[in-house]
Amino acid sequence: MRADAARNLELVLTTGARMLADDPGTSIAAIAAEAGVDRRTVYRRFAGREELLTAVYEARLDAIEQATEAARLREAPVPVALHRYVELIVGVNRKWPTEVSRMRSDPEIWARRQRSVDEIELFLQRATDEGFLRPGLPAAWAGRVLGQLLHLATRELPGLSDAQAADVLVETFLRGFGAS
Repeated sequence: MRADAARNLELVLTTGARMLADDPGTSIAAIAAEAGVDRRTVYRRFAGREELLTAVYEARLDAIEQATEAARLREAPVPVALHRYVELIVGVNRKWPTEVSRMRSDPEIWARRQRSVDEIELFLQRATDEGFLRPGLPAAWAGRVLGQLLHLATRELPGLSDAQAADVLVETFLRGFGAS
């Protein structure tokens, strides 16, 4: 793909993610106009709105998977991995604000999302086993709360950098679920 075509695709996808998060009924024409490209450019790549929406969700999942890998959840020290993961996911949420849960009807996308959730659950179990999180919490509770805190931090801490938002979120999470 040519560099300008790749830039246009990225612009259409990120603009689409933002606009679709605000209004799931946003038209391709509106997304194209906001992205500064001709709607025919978008239609050459995507047959319709659903195809564009699927591409947005796939791009978001790609970013989540890259962030999860970069955080080194299986091998980095728990506090380092947690902060890095949170910082990266806040960035993903800010760039790709659409919620993947809307794609439950697409088994492939939903399976990818579930693999990411499972990876976090394994990490949180490791954090518990290593004494960073309190044992005995209901199954998956810490992971669900972490996910909600990530969404909340993304929306409610817009003046903070991704790293600063991670500082606030990690402290909040560890104070609520920490072992000490």
